[in-house]
Amino acid sequence: MRGWGRIGRRFEIMKGLILSGGSGTRLRPLTHTSAKQLIPIANKPNLFYAIEDVVNAGVKEIGIVVGHTKKEVMEAVGDGSKWGVKVTYIEQDAPRGIAHAVLISEKFLGSEPFVLYLGDNVLKGGINEFVEEFEKSDASASVMLTKVKDPQRFGVAEIDSKGRIISLEEKPKQPKSDLALVGIYLFRKPIFEAVKRIKPSWRNELEITEAIAYLVSHKHKVTTQIVKGWWKDTGKPEDILEANRLILEGIAPKMEGTVEEGVEIVGRVAIGAGTVVRRGSSIHGPAIIGKNCEIGPNAYVGPFTSVGDNSKLVNVEIENSVLIGDSVIECSKRIRDSLIGRHVHVASADNSVPKCHKLILGEHSVISI
Repeated sequence: MRGWGRIGRRFEIMKGLILSGGSGTRLRPLTHTSAKQLIPIANKPNLFYAIEDVVNAGVKEIGIVVGHTKKEVMEAVGDGSKWGVKVTYIEQDAPRGIAHAVLISEKFLGSEPFVLYLGDNVLKGGINEFVEEFEKSDASASVMLTKVKDPQRFGVAEIDSKGRIISLEEKPKQPKSDLALVGIYLFRKPIFEAVKRIKPSWRNELEITEAIAYLVSHKHKVTTQIVKGWWKDTGKPEDILEANRLILEGIAPKMEGTVEEGVEIVGRVAIGAGTVVRRGSSIHGPAIIGKNCEIGPNAYVGPFTSVGDNSKLVNVEIENSVLIGDSVIECSKRIRDSLIGRHVHVASADNSVPKCHKLILGEHSVISI
């Protein structure tokens, strides 16, 4: 099936496949009660950034691979109508690898090319250029690469001077390069043969790197593109905080709530509807405050902080942190570099005077500091 491109060029109709399964063990305790792909970054679920990138590239049908958190993901995403696309859910019975997710999605994908996007990735600038280059090519696959400091954490590609892949390895102990595979791939039909031919790795998963290596070894054309902007795999708390910082750097100021007299607002700050910022409080951007929050009195929200909906901050200092929402913090202390789940209550305790606190708190936590 073929259609018209944005500049009048004919191209194959492309589908999207977004992965939103996995257990998120590196983000526990948050992921004991929530899908890792729904952890908000700048007050928007991580998964939504992936959906928006795929939609903005012209895709009209998206398959979302879900696991044990499928109910939560389905409630958040719905049928895709809010993005103007049709969403189909594909259930994976256990985390069996990215290539396994492709394998079980063959019926949905059919013979059309598709973009595979890991739902816990965030990429600056979207994927339009990546998709357009693939549409113009006759490649069986194309991968995005970026230089990283710790390639042992990723799938790693070795390429020649012309950008052609020499070798691929998943989480190598001795990497042959510092080029990591970004969790975004483009494929045509030959990938299904590859995922059916490979065997489970030492992790007992079907690795997408092995499938791509199969294509290379069987003389299929596999192209590469180097990411020009930033990319984050938000698998750990510090990765989420960094992604939050990067996105907030581009935030547009917005004032939909109420700010009382005697409040200091500095820099780019977005405040949602129904939120009240009380007297004696200070917000230094870039920062975002959600809807129906109460900030203050005497609260300080510092740079690179995201405060989710229905939160209350009283007599507290917080910066460089993500507060997911529906929580209360009233502790007369300084909190920074923290990731705090929903329905958390942080209160003051006597005889405790450290200069700051760093917290990773799951849902329904109650602590005194």
